[in-house]
Amino acid sequence: MRHFLAAVAFFGLLQTTQAFAQNGPVVIELYTSQGCSSCPPADAMLHDLAKRDDVIALALHVDYWDYIGWKDSFAQPAFTARQHDYARAVNSATVYTPQMVIGGVDHVIGSRPMQVMDTIQAHSAKGNPVAVSLTRQGERVRISAQPGGAGDYVVQLVRYTPEETVAIRRGENAGRNLSYANIVTSWTVLDRWDGQSPLNLVAQAEGDAPVAVIIQQATNGPVVGAAQLR
Repeated sequence: MRHFLAAVAFFGLLQTTQAFAQNGPVVIELYTSQGCSSCPPADAMLHDLAKRDDVIALALHVDYWDYIGWKDSFAQPAFTARQHDYARAVNSATVYTPQMVIGGVDHVIGSRPMQVMDTIQAHSAKGNPVAVSLTRQGERVRISAQPGGAGDYVVQLVRYTPEETVAIRRGENAGRNLSYANIVTSWTVLDRWDGQSPLNLVAQAEGDAPVAVIIQQATNGPVVGAAQLR
């Protein structure tokens, strides 16, 4: 009964917070691993978040659990390094899975839905200072944004796979078929931006995989603007 009530509360919040989005979506980064037995509930939550228009929900698979019996087929060392950068930003010596980083600043255990939803709601109500426009032009995308205040920002292009199911044969999740959503395949810094002049960029984006653009203070600070094309 307790689990049922928690699920009802979670989906109630899921619907309620969608009304709060201001000036662009909230960026959610889930650091996860196919070899982590604590991660499937967070992976399932990301499936629900990925359906929303007021968030950009991204799964970054890390490689530091590969040694325990199963090598994550989506993991990249760059994603592990990005998570370590976030840890250093808050003077933490450790990283863990499942972890959600919301808006580039709030670190939440990814299997705690109420805390996740409360944090998303707070970011949605506050809004992003920079409105980002993203349009396709054949094999390229055009990115534009208006000044939102001086800063040392990076403009990042993210590509991801919407969904994939993996049969886990070894490790902590051995014998399970697990479904993953919005699996990041590349995360590229396109340019730096001072936030004081209009931003206009054109970037290569071959193929039909979804595209997200994230403008962030450095690469481990607050997200100031974001947009995506599914």
